Amino acid sequence: MSEVIKGAGGNEESVRKSVRPVKRSVRIAGHSTSVSLEDEFWQALRGIARERGVSLSSLLTEVDKKREGRSLASACRIFVLKYFQEKAGAAD
Repeated sequence: MSEVIKGAGGNEESVRKSVRPVKRSVRIAGHSTSVSLEDEFWQALRGIARERGVSLSSLLTEVDKKREGRSLASACRIFVLKYFQEKAGAAD
């Protein structure tokens, strides 16, 4: 995926944005593992952790405990989706 922007001299430049998942090493319940998520999900998880006053590791441990047989990456995406759905519902 690329986006065309105007460069400093007025020239159009193509900027490539990564849409691939980013693999990060994390600690869950004291064990190291890696999770591949799109950067937007990483940002959302960090924001939720910050809002709750917990570490990202603690939040991911919570997600891991409730993942119901899903992959950890899928469980994280669903957690973020449900979090914002519930938050939007509370605003109604």
